[in-house]
Amino acid sequence: MQDSSVKAVLGPTNTGKTHLAIERMCAHSSGTMGFPLRLLAREVYDRVRAIKGDKQVALITGEERIEPEGARYMCCTVEAMPRTGGGAGFVALDEAQLSADRERGHIFTDRLLNARGREETMLLGAATLAPMVKALVPEAEITERPRFSTLTHIGPRKLSRLPPRSAVVAFSAEQVYAVAEMLRRFRGGAAVVMGALSPETRNRQVELFQNGEVDYIVATDAIGMGLNLDVTHVAFAGLSKFDGVRTRRLLPAEMAQIAGRAGRHQKDGTFGMLAGGQRGGTPPEFNEEEIYAIEEHRFAPITKLFWRDAEPRFDSLGTLIADLETPPESEVLRLAPEAIDLATLKRLSEEPFAADIRSPGMVRRFWEACSLPDFRQRGPDVHARLVARLWQDLRHGHIGADYVAARISELDNMAGDIDTLQGRIAAIRSWAYICQRPDWVLARDEMAARARAVEAKLSDALHARLTERFVNRRTTILMKSMGEDVSALPITLDDDGVVSVEGEAIGKVGGLRFDVDHSASHADRKMLLAAAEKALPRLLGERVDRLIAAELADVTLERGAIRWGRQNLATAELRDSGAVLTPSREVDRLPEANRTALLTALDAWLERRLEPLEPLRKLQQAARSPDTGSQGRALLLNLIAGHGFVTRENAGIEHLPKELRPFLRKTGVTFGALDIFAPGLLKPAPRRILHALGRDRRPLEEMMLPVIADRAKLPAGYRHAGSQAIRLDLAEKIFRAAHETRATSQNRAKAEKRRRKFVLDLSLPVSIGLEPDNIVRLLGQAGFRVQRARPMAEGAFGPARPDLWEWRPSRRKTERQAPVKPREGSAFAALADLVR
Repeated sequence: MQDSSVKAVLGPTNTGKTHLAIERMCAHSSGTMGFPLRLLAREVYDRVRAIKGDKQVALITGEERIEPEGARYMCCTVEAMPRTGGGAGFVALDEAQLSADRERGHIFTDRLLNARGREETMLLGAATLAPMVKALVPEAEITERPRFSTLTHIGPRKLSRLPPRSAVVAFSAEQVYAVAEMLRRFRGGAAVVMGALSPETRNRQVELFQNGEVDYIVATDAIGMGLNLDVTHVAFAGLSKFDGVRTRRLLPAEMAQIAGRAGRHQKDGTFGMLAGGQRGGTPPEFNEEEIYAIEEHRFAPITKLFWRDAEPRFDSLGTLIADLETPPESEVLRLAPEAIDLATLKRLSEEPFAADIRSPGMVRRFWEACSLPDFRQRGPDVHARLVARLWQDLRHGHIGADYVAARISELDNMAGDIDTLQGRIAAIRSWAYICQRPDWVLARDEMAARARAVEAKLSDALHARLTERFVNRRTTILMKSMGEDVSALPITLDDDGVVSVEGEAIGKVGGLRFDVDHSASHADRKMLLAAAEKALPRLLGERVDRLIAAELADVTLERGAIRWGRQNLATAELRDSGAVLTPSREVDRLPEANRTALLTALDAWLERRLEPLEPLRKLQQAARSPDTGSQGRALLLNLIAGHGFVTRENAGIEHLPKELRPFLRKTGVTFGALDIFAPGLLKPAPRRILHALGRDRRPLEEMMLPVIADRAKLPAGYRHAGSQAIRLDLAEKIFRAAHETRATSQNRAKAEKRRRKFVLDLSLPVSIGLEPDNIVRLLGQAGFRVQRARPMAEGAFGPARPDLWEWRPSRRKTERQAPVKPREGSAFAALADLVR
């Protein structure tokens, strides 16, 4: 076997170190790469799998294991990486400078010192690691790679002035949320990346940014660790963070790690502060030394790496703790601070059950339980209680499948806000880790699959909540179109009238009127109107074409207005020459071709609707005829003004020559005992049309029933009849029958000159629906008086005596038969004045 070579490829971000390592690993017969994040391990796993095939590549992390049988290439998190390299031909450690990290540095240091490939080992990291590599791995060949692009400081920028494809870095969840909310308001939204998100959610959020659905991404400093984004500018919302011990200013190397996300490959990038990123006080700013260090990639070298004994003795809990707290012998190494696993071990070693942990095997198993990562980040005490509960089962063998299934089922809940879902994801990651342990859970594969499924569902729900809260896709689309031809936007109008841009609703069209989406903010309304303004003529034209094709199916006539839903298309006015349409402003704004086609269709539609008014047209034509004469014209004008009927006392009939009556009857006029009317206009259809035109504002009786209940304001075409009201033509039918009976009776009794009484057959009014008392009242209006028959004597037999009637018209009626001076203000008087 040939000697293994160790190479340290060092340099700033965007130098292609990871890409080089992937190429070198694929050139060997087998290989292992360790990464600081599960997200990075998954990203490289997908890339290597595309090169080598699914069956040749494995993914091993604390929460997930994809291990095809015979896989020769492994992508791992550093914790899951074999300590010595696992015998692979190639071994690489990514982000090796994390050996100086307080929490996980000792794990990176152990892999840096011990993980080796049979043929080649590659250490990837920042140039600041060079002194440590020389001291600890003197045989390593150090290569420094220059950055592909340059980084330039451009000073502070307000949120509203940030260039597209910018990343804003904040150092608390509250600040991330606040910045993302403002970006949603001003720029349409932003993707959100935080360390607390699951890898799946982070991937989905990054995809939003990479696909161009949003132009901004807001993140914690987690963005600085290997996320390859198409970012051109990085804006810092602050320069201080809590490192687990205290709040301190970022080191220049940490600033550079974050700023280095700007400018990928050959594209240059910029960085600077977010103006107004902090509340109160003087906003922080980079000093000249920091700017120089970031732009020139010159930083103070790392002088110490954290270390902890990776192979402690398991003779007893005391021996284990002592070994883990033993300081290193090398001068360039320092003892790692107490991590969560050691803190948990020390806490639980004081519990009563710890006395039963004696054998090396039990001590080792207990240490493995204490090494459970604290995904929930709820503090040592809470984490220690979880480990203690697990140990209750682990000390006897395995954790029961029913218990694990119940815990997983409790977390299978997609309800809740962002923080709630993040908490559930952290908890399910703990159970995913537990289920991946080879000897912890019964039915391991089934439980691991359940945990992964729940994590995937929770990640989808969290992504949806983040997108819903921080991304206004509609505003994003419109912001991108600013300065471009708005007419080129794919604006569509669906059958429900919703106007959309690339599937995002910007408003709704009711009839021909566009209303901006009510959920839009005041600042967005102008932008939405501008986007819709140029496309609306075309869209409304298409809508009009569909309306015409449907033969104006949804168009109605209400109070003289032709309406389409809530939209007035035109007003219709009935004149002697016919119906006249006045189009609305919205119709006038249509393209000329669509306007003309719509008005033509409306004319035809209205003409069909007005066909029931043919009797009214005949009256209007007769009123214009010279053969009618002035008296006949006055009567017709009164009849037209009354929309088909007028009482005799208001008709001016006393001035009408008798020779004109046959002519008027031919035009459809009926001269009744009390009313003059056109029977054709008393039918339901013409009454509805007159009401819809707004010509007759009296109440409408839809079906024009023969008899209705009496009311203070009667519908058009009815006459009071006591507690009932009767249609005029039927009332006239009753009056005529009564007069015919009277005439017949008088002819039979000519000899009795003074006899005026007769018997009326009331079967007709009864069949129409009038009540007996109301028949008397109706006939009384026409001058008929009833004399009630005496009741039969008690004990008498035979038919009852009929009531007797007589016709006694009132004196006022008689006086109206004689010529009188025309009433002031009547149509006849006006015509008489005109003749004079």
